[in-house]
Amino acid sequence: MATHGGTAPSPWVVRFAGLITPGGSLLDLACGSGRHGRLFLDRGHPVTFLDRDLSGVSDLHGFANAELIEADIENGPWPLNDRTFAAVVVTNYLWRPLKSRIAAALAPNGVLIYETFMQGNERFGKPSNPDFLLLPDELIDWCREAGLNIHAFEQGEEANTVRQRICAVKAAAA
Repeated sequence: MATHGGTAPSPWVVRFAGLITPGGSLLDLACGSGRHGRLFLDRGHPVTFLDRDLSGVSDLHGFANAELIEADIENGPWPLNDRTFAAVVVTNYLWRPLKSRIAAALAPNGVLIYETFMQGNERFGKPSNPDFLLLPDELIDWCREAGLNIHAFEQGEEANTVRQRICAVKAAAA
């Protein structure tokens, strides 16, 4: 089940999947076709798939350990209230007003795996709107401000895209 529509999970997500507490819950934010959530379902994690359009994961309705939440998180209320997760995965999506929500959605020892486009990508096509392109070091700065411990960080040009990636961990509760 790890692939859907021929799209394999991001190597960045796969690389850090082992950091997530076995069986811990996962939020696949702006899930699209659910390629990352599917990876974690296959590994025995309960997964919450969240997107404004769930057609890409409609085949998961009724699937054990898969919760589907359709919500417009850019224009409506945050649908998760105070829920926390062992991991939050975000790829190819940026909506800056959600930064504090994403950090708050991490349980103690929770893992954030985030990968999206950054400034410079406009040379290669979409996204090209600066609202959807990270600034240099933006993810690392944000995670530090949120008090997350940086596990790994990368940014730069590769294969006709310009990307930024981070894996960060929320400190354990005192």
